[in-house]
Amino acid sequence: MKKITISLLCLFASTAMAQLVHPKIGTTVTSDDGKVKVTLVGKKQNYGGDAATRDTDIYSPKSVNISPDGKKYYVNSLEGGSTVVYNFDNNQKVKVIKHRFDSTKDASLWSTPSKYFKFTHYTKNLNTFYGKPVESTFSHNGRYLWVPYYRRSYDINAQDPSAVAIIDTKEDRIIRMMETGPLPKMVATSPDGKYVAISHWGDNTIGIINIESENPKDWKYVAMHIVDHQLQLNYSLTHSVDRDNGSGYALRGTVFTPDNHYLLVGCMGGGGGIAIIDLKTSTYLGRMLGMMSNVRHLVLKNGYLYLSINGGGYVQRIPLQKFLAEIPNIKNKVGKIDGWESIKVGTGARTIELSPSGRYLFAACNNASALYVVDTQAWKVICHIDVDSYPVGLDVSKNGKYVFVTSQGKKNGGGNAVNIYQVDYQK
Repeated sequence: MKKITISLLCLFASTAMAQLVHPKIGTTVTSDDGKVKVTLVGKKQNYGGDAATRDTDIYSPKSVNISPDGKKYYVNSLEGGSTVVYNFDNNQKVKVIKHRFDSTKDASLWSTPSKYFKFTHYTKNLNTFYGKPVESTFSHNGRYLWVPYYRRSYDINAQDPSAVAIIDTKEDRIIRMMETGPLPKMVATSPDGKYVAISHWGDNTIGIINIESENPKDWKYVAMHIVDHQLQLNYSLTHSVDRDNGSGYALRGTVFTPDNHYLLVGCMGGGGGIAIIDLKTSTYLGRMLGMMSNVRHLVLKNGYLYLSINGGGYVQRIPLQKFLAEIPNIKNKVGKIDGWESIKVGTGARTIELSPSGRYLFAACNNASALYVVDTQAWKVICHIDVDSYPVGLDVSKNGKYVFVTSQGKKNGGGNAVNIYQVDYQK
C-alpha cells in the first residue's frame, strides 16, 4: 500500500509539473483563415531564459497597463510590492516604484481620511506597511496612474482598510496616497474624467472618488456603495485564511458606461451577476442576472458589453443598449436579462481586451496557460497561443500590434513572467 501511495503521489506531482508552460520566444500561431498571426517576441521573467529576459523584479505580476501615449508600460508585481516601469520601444526597465511606506516619513503623501473606512483590528502605525499592487487605471489623460493594494502588509487577512497609490507618470513616483475598503482589486476611470471607482472584493463595497480637479490634493471620496449587504469581517490576527474565496460577491470587473450614467461591476461570487450603480443619483440599483456566474472582467466596445467567465472559461457579450434598457425593470435589487452570446475559450478566462477596431478579442486564460483570440465578427475562436503558466493580466497597444500578458507565480513554480506578443493582421 505504501508503494502504491508513493507512486500515486509521484504521478500527481509529475502531472502538476507537466501542466507548467514556458513557451520560447519565436513561438507562432496563425488563424485558420490566415488573417491573424500571433508571435511571442519578448519576455520579462523572474527565472529561466537568459540575461536579456531575466528580471527578478517581476514577482507574480498581476496586471500590465500601457500608457495612453504608448511610450511606457507599467507592470504591477503583486508579491514584489512594486510597480515596474518599462520603455515601450525597447523594453528597457525605466524604474521600479516600491510600495513601502513609513507613517512619519511619508505622512505628507496621505489625503485626509474619509468617513467611509474605519480600522477595527489595527490601531498603531497604520501607515507603516508595504502594499501588494493589483490593477491600475490612468486618469488626467495618462498623467496619473492609480494602483490599489490587495492589502497592507500587516493586515494578513485583508479585513481593515487598504490603500491606493497615485503615481505621477511624468516622474514615475508616488505623489498621493488614499485609503480604500478591504481587499480592493479593480479600479476604473470614468470617460469624462470626473471619477475613479474602486471595487472592494473584501466586503461588497465600491468607493467613488471625485477627481475633477487638476490638483491631487483636492481629490476626495464622495460615495461608498454597498452591493446588497456589507460583510462584517472578523478574522484571526495571527493565522491567515483564504480571502480569495468566501468573500461575498467578490466584486471584480468594473466599467463606466460611455455616457457616465452607470457604473457596472462584475460579481465573481455570491450568485454572480453585474452590480449597477446609478451615478446621476448616486444609488445602488441592484444586480442584473442572466449571464453565466463567476463574472470576472468587463469591457465595453463598439456598442457591446463583453465579459469573461472565469470558472467555465467563456466570453459573453450583449448589446449595451439592450442591457441598459432592462435596468428600469430591476425590482427588489434584482433584474434579469437574456440573449447573451457565449463562446468557449480556455478555462480560467481572466482579463479580456479588444483590438482598437473591436474586430478581435484577446483573453488571458489562467488554467489553460494560453492567450485566446476571438473574431468578434464571426464570433468564433480563431487561434490560441501558449503563455507562461497562470496568465492573468493583459493589455493591447493603441495600434493593436502588441499584446502584453502577465503570468502569476504559484507554489509549484508558475509563470512569474510578462509575455509580449506581436500581432500581424492581414487586410
